[in-house]
Amino acid sequence: MFKKILIANRGEIACRVAATARRMGIQTVAVYSDADAGAKHVQACDEAVHVGTSAPKDSYLRWERILQAAKDTGAQAIHPGYGFLSENQDFASACAAAGLVFIGPPASAILAMGLKAESKRLMETAGVPLVPGYHGADQDPDLLQREADAIGYPALIKASAGGGGKGMRVVDRSEDFAAALASCQREARNSFGSDAVLIEKYVQRPRHIEIQVFGDTQGNCVHLFERDCSVQRRHQKVLEEAPAPGMTEALRAQMGAAAVAAAKAVNYVGAGTVEFIVEQTAYDQAESMKFFFMEMNTRLQVEHPVTEAITGLDLVEWQLRVANGEPLPLQQHQIRISGHAIEARICAENPDNNFLPATGTLQVYSKPQAVSFQRGTIRVDDGVREGDSISPFYDSMVAKLIVHGDTREQALSRLDSALAQTQIVGLNTNVQFLRYVVRSESFANAKLDTALIQRESAVLFNQDPLGVQAAAAAVIANALQAEAAAQGADPFSRRDGWQSHGITQRRFELAYEGQPVRAELLYEREGILSLQVGAAAAAPLQFTASDDGGLWVHFNGARFLTTVHAQGEVRHVFTPQGAARISLLDPLAHAGETAQEGGRLTAPMPGKVVSFAVKVGDPVKAGQALAVMEAMKMEHTIAAPQDGTVEELLYSPGDQVAEGAELLKLR
Repeated sequence: MFKKILIANRGEIACRVAATARRMGIQTVAVYSDADAGAKHVQACDEAVHVGTSAPKDSYLRWERILQAAKDTGAQAIHPGYGFLSENQDFASACAAAGLVFIGPPASAILAMGLKAESKRLMETAGVPLVPGYHGADQDPDLLQREADAIGYPALIKASAGGGGKGMRVVDRSEDFAAALASCQREARNSFGSDAVLIEKYVQRPRHIEIQVFGDTQGNCVHLFERDCSVQRRHQKVLEEAPAPGMTEALRAQMGAAAVAAAKAVNYVGAGTVEFIVEQTAYDQAESMKFFFMEMNTRLQVEHPVTEAITGLDLVEWQLRVANGEPLPLQQHQIRISGHAIEARICAENPDNNFLPATGTLQVYSKPQAVSFQRGTIRVDDGVREGDSISPFYDSMVAKLIVHGDTREQALSRLDSALAQTQIVGLNTNVQFLRYVVRSESFANAKLDTALIQRESAVLFNQDPLGVQAAAAAVIANALQAEAAAQGADPFSRRDGWQSHGITQRRFELAYEGQPVRAELLYEREGILSLQVGAAAAAPLQFTASDDGGLWVHFNGARFLTTVHAQGEVRHVFTPQGAARISLLDPLAHAGETAQEGGRLTAPMPGKVVSFAVKVGDPVKAGQALAVMEAMKMEHTIAAPQDGTVEELLYSPGDQVAEGAELLKLR
């Protein structure tokens, strides 16, 4: 076995690989950029080498520096993780030329499966079912338009060298094709260095089901069953689970056999995932489902922990053993499914604003207690700690939360409970949104397809899980507790009519969901408190300390456990029922402020200006696209907030801009 490996990645996957290597007695070398100098993955490894500045192209994608780091530290092999160089055949070849083992498939397999059009032709030869489409080399826009028209709409444009939902557009009408093609090609060129695309039929009511495969250097190949990754936003996965709900043994066997055939067609070695798009005529008729090859990811997947949970296997250990020349640890008949597992991707983003990625510091990062490493009830994979920053240079994922139960229903309950225990302050996240998805009718009843989020939008977006009454009661109770602690008093054990500042009535000015709210607290006989929030009737307020440092709040006929974190005037309220933000206002703090000038269009986050769709003097309508920005590996369109005329463009395409920078002016 290897004595030392270099991990050519960052974040949670670097920490994940390092954990298995440490358990196996293998030393590890981390690489890091300027932005990651103090990152968790650097400290998780035995050694660390600086490879460049913060941008990936200047650090994690500079494979010549990574090879030199491996040589300098005496590493025998390189684990690429996922993303970055994991599916770069030139890097795999360079490792071999340098006498280093690439812990992944041979370069020939990466090349064969890396281009979607080529891989589909290869799969057709191997007898793997394909979605109808155009996979040709001729990329003339007029030809692509004609092919899409012939296939019929909705049609899907996909970057041939793409992945992760980038360089992908669904087109509903022929007249929208040209604009969608141009945007798709631009994103593909920026992300993958190639703007080649393929055109496919857009499958209706599709499920995204993938099969984990593993091959060794002796020619053996097995599958480790399926994962359902249908719940997606922006064509990127949100929740993944294994096994796939409703899967029949017959369909599992067919898909498993097709996945193994796909892997054997390219003499695959190591961990890989064969992804299928599954068409279903009805949610409860699994026997009618048809599956089509979509692509093969020639690497370990983000969602591999759910496969580990249901099989009891460590896939990174398998990767290391196979790369060391050992045969697969198990044969197909020895691999079994036990229970059900679900993974939730916790991301820094704002679901209510089209999942706009967020940056900032993890001022509070509290996560559920992990239970065991592989088969346990709860597992958290992350590459961050409290106090770390989520920067604009890399992916927005903060952590992966994985739960395992005997049944899907048990796993769902455990996931919701674990998400309720996840508290993050300092930036927007999708934690509450994930809870909405888990509790939605479609997901709870396994009515799965890639349109689930759109279908359940009424219960997933712009929700108010607590309400102003509970949020205000929690914040005021927390404020009273803090004041008493500062004064050396203990309001929880007093029975003598304790009063703050010796008053009998006290007003609190609050803001909730952008609206001002006044609350009045009354100190009554024998220390009894009564709270009135807004126009609602006053009700008794009681609170007691919990064992974990939170508060049990009794108000308005309800009793709930809460934790409150302050961020300036904003109070972040966390309860098992949901989370909310409410502000305690200082009436003097905003004196003299004026409303923001209308007609300003600002960058929603740090990034690069890609293009302007207008020029000075152009009239525009509300909602019209004005500019395109690129940030955190995705494009974002800036739209006009109102009718007007373009007065000034303040930047040029290619310029880097800070969050909040004004991009153009309207009058």
